[in-house]
Amino acid sequence: MNTPAAGARSGAPPERIDISSARELDKWSRRLDVTHDRLREAVRAVGSRAADIEWHLRGSRGTPRTARG
Repeated sequence: MNTPAAGARSGAPPERIDISSARELDKWSRRLDVTHDRLREAVRAVGSRAADIEWHLRGSRGTPRTARG
C-alpha cells in the first residue's frame, strides 16, 4: 500500500508567495512576522515557495525556539 509521508499534502502544489501582489505581501508578512522588505529579500534568496522562505527566515533569525534550553 502506498501511503504519503507524514505531513505530505497529496498532490497539492506547494504554496507560493507572489510579492508583486500587495495583498499577498501583506498576508505573508503578517504570517511570517517580517517586514515587506525582508520578505522580498527572502524571495530573491530562495524563490517563491512558502516553505523554503519560512525555512530561510527561521535560519536567519538564529536558534529556533525548539533548540533553546
